[in-house]
Amino acid sequence: MTRSSIPRLPWPPAPVSGPGPGSGAAPAAGPQPFDRRVILVGGVVFAVLMALSPRYGFHRDELYFLDCARHLQASYVDQPVLSPLLAWVSLKLFGVSLPGLRLWPALAAGVTVVISGLTARELGGGRRAQLLAAAGTATMPALLASGHLATTTPYDVLAWTALALVVIRIGRTGDCRWWLAAGLILGLGLANKHSAGLFAAALVAGVLLSGGRAMLTNRWFLAGAAIAVAFTVPDLWWQAQHQWATIAMTQALNHKNGGLANMMTWVIGQVIMASLALVWVWLAGLRFLWRSGRPLWRALVWAYGLLFILFAVTTGAQIYYLEGTYPYLLAAGFVAVDGWLAARPGRVRNLMLATAVTTAIALPVVLPVLPAADVGWTSMISGASAESIGWPQLAQTVQQAWLSLPPAQRAHAVIFTANYGEAGAINELGRADGLPAAVSGHNTDWWWGPGNPHAATVLVVAPGDAPRYRDYLSRFFTSVQPVATLSNLTGIHNQEQGGHIYLCTGPRSPWAQLWPLLRHYS
Repeated sequence: MTRSSIPRLPWPPAPVSGPGPGSGAAPAAGPQPFDRRVILVGGVVFAVLMALSPRYGFHRDELYFLDCARHLQASYVDQPVLSPLLAWVSLKLFGVSLPGLRLWPALAAGVTVVISGLTARELGGGRRAQLLAAAGTATMPALLASGHLATTTPYDVLAWTALALVVIRIGRTGDCRWWLAAGLILGLGLANKHSAGLFAAALVAGVLLSGGRAMLTNRWFLAGAAIAVAFTVPDLWWQAQHQWATIAMTQALNHKNGGLANMMTWVIGQVIMASLALVWVWLAGLRFLWRSGRPLWRALVWAYGLLFILFAVTTGAQIYYLEGTYPYLLAAGFVAVDGWLAARPGRVRNLMLATAVTTAIALPVVLPVLPAADVGWTSMISGASAESIGWPQLAQTVQQAWLSLPPAQRAHAVIFTANYGEAGAINELGRADGLPAAVSGHNTDWWWGPGNPHAATVLVVAPGDAPRYRDYLSRFFTSVQPVATLSNLTGIHNQEQGGHIYLCTGPRSPWAQLWPLLRHYS
């Protein structure tokens, strides 16, 4: 194919406008030289996250992903396969290791920072704008928080940021061949989390609303879409074989986290995604993209607005769902205000100082920088730190309760947990001490089965935030006796603190018949 036959953007570049926060149009010139210090900023983020990775302990979701890695399959109730697959690689390379597991999210966060700098370059920003975009992304409290834990979020943010970069490049050059790269990025994002599909759908809607239909009606776009769809085949196959479990779980999450009561939480949450000192910068980025005159750049604004409304209504309490938009908004914002910042000495310095201060205030909430015994107050804002404490003690308490049973009773007993975090703690941290695999009715754990289907004794682990769990168990057993209380060494109040271990005997039906009644998605 000759270069002239490649579909090109049918509109001319927008004219250059003056610098400043009110500047809205995109620069007409091509990309400026890349500032390699952007890579250094990303490396610093990676190094800091790795240095803090051994602190506290595993988060409940990380224990779940390790459990999923030992049951590697095409998909799961809560997410597709990518995050469990990375956990599987960590187990093979490092064993059950906090730094080994958290290597991947730290790397994802560092790469996200670099892509933000590249995005500023693609938008016409010079070295200063690129470096400021990288620094602004590196100091996002949300990015630091997600980059610390091996969950789906850091890879989701990376996928959104990379997809936005490719869309911006297509919007600048009109080279539709880049839709192939977009399809690959989207496919990997969909292999990690379904929300990447929502971002892509919002972008397509934004392109159509901005008058860019021509950029979607070509074979390169269709080929990119086909690449992305190919990545979803294993997930769709698994879902079809498991009653479309993700839909049921999503409905449960929306019921819990959505609604009018959580809308204000959502709005406030978006303000604190990036440093408070940079709110005006990413707002300037929205204006810059909107006034660029380029449909694909405007589509990024439409995507933000459409998803802001959707998530506010359906999942308002999950404030991090839009995290992946802020790296490209910060990049656009710093391109927009670069001239204004450079117009007077001290403006860049003062902005970076304010950014450093506001981010430092957030650090005790988003990263494990405090002594473990002092993190209790942070759970009022985020429970991540508190939920990373006490799992070894839980496994030890379960082991003591298990060994207290006579050998003949243990031979016909199973360990059942109320949630996947407890099951993961027993299966990953209690494995070396000889504990049998725990089972749970929570999310994908339920699909792995009841263990011994003929069990006559069930040792149940229940969290502290379920005070009526004993009554719940009495529906299934004639005898439910507490045998131990859960506690962590620091006395931090988290979901497990104050929970109980119950010895349940006299099942009202065979254990295998009770199992379908114990499933719950959340």
